[in-house]
Amino acid sequence: MLPSSTVKTGGETVQQKATHIIVLVTTSSREEAEKIAKTLLEERLVACANIIGPVHSLFWWQGKIDTAQEHLILMKTRKDLFSKLSERVKALHSYQIPEIIAVPIVKGFKPYMEWLEDSLKMSDNAEMSKYLK
Repeated sequence: MLPSSTVKTGGETVQQKATHIIVLVTTSSREEAEKIAKTLLEERLVACANIIGPVHSLFWWQGKIDTAQEHLILMKTRKDLFSKLSERVKALHSYQIPEIIAVPIVKGFKPYMEWLEDSLKMSDNAEMSKYLK
């Protein structure tokens, strides 16, 4: 069930007030990315995590431009879970100042958005059976 702040038009859901977000986190390795993603999934802080990489990052660090090979995690969740998610990432992450940023999901395919919301609430895999073909 989607929050009341959504409008359904055809096959997509438009959120009047973005209640769902995509959180971006970069990590030093695929292993670290998988550890963070799996932990957040197990704790139901995210519904889905995509790991991309390696990516080549350029950034300012300690007064100079630096580079690194990193892995990027894209995680879908609810806006109200961001604080808890952020605390968990900080506890699990190897970086002194990890990238933990969120962007709003303003539109989404209705069945996917319903699955996302349900996934954050479900306590066992049996409840997910309605999404299996």
